Amino acid sequence: MFSLFGVPIDAAYRLVAGFTGTLTPVLGGLAAVAAIVAVTIAVRLVLMPLSFRALRGQAVQARLAPQLQALRQRYAKKPEKLQREMSALYKREGTSMFAGFAPLLLQWPLLSVIYLLFRSPRVGGKPNTLLTRDLFGVPLGMHWLSGAGPLSVHGAVFAGLFVLLAGLCWLSTRLARLMSVPPAVPAAGPNAAAGPNAAAGPKAAAGTGALVKVLSYLTVVIAAFVPLAAGIYLLTSMGWSLAERRLFLSRRQAVE
Repeated sequence: MFSLFGVPIDAAYRLVAGFTGTLTPVLGGLAAVAAIVAVTIAVRLVLMPLSFRALRGQAVQARLAPQLQALRQRYAKKPEKLQREMSALYKREGTSMFAGFAPLLLQWPLLSVIYLLFRSPRVGGKPNTLLTRDLFGVPLGMHWLSGAGPLSVHGAVFAGLFVLLAGLCWLSTRLARLMSVPPAVPAAGPNAAAGPNAAAGPKAAAGTGALVKVLSYLTVVIAAFVPLAAGIYLLTSMGWSLAERRLFLSRRQAVE
């Protein structure tokens, strides 16, 4: 695994160490933390077009939820026919069932690089000087479970990180619920909502929201097992994702 990520780790080390050296005269001991935040934002800016494409895919998924539910009910005993009909529907809409997962899939290699960067005593054959950096006395390469306990400074720093992440998770679930509700369609008559698909949209949206909620809070669990530096990356990246979702939702509401 180290050989697979060798080049990205070396590049990430040079980037983070370079930013740290530049920011040290201004920020002192917080320079490495600021460098991680800056590099994370820079990477997310590069990935922003893909992120918005994924958000559009999620919006399409919400809009298609009633039709997908109707197909599942109609072809419940014909899985091959169901797959063909769903594929045809996605093709007509110019999307796919995986369109909303791009940011998550793209995040894992980045998180892996940050994780390994702060687990490696040496990078490129030289000592990893980033491991000497800390946040309020807690080394950036330290894990939550390897500290002095919840009542120590170490425990307080990680507790603060977990609380902030949990807060972002809560906000994320609220935005996810707003984004998963398909646009309202005017009823054709007094009995238009009485069809078999009337409740499909809300049910699908509720199911999607529950899944997003569970996956969102997994971020807090992940932060408990990765170095503090990787937790800072997660916090920054998740905050950026929320800003992107808020911007996308505002644009969609303006159009509607």
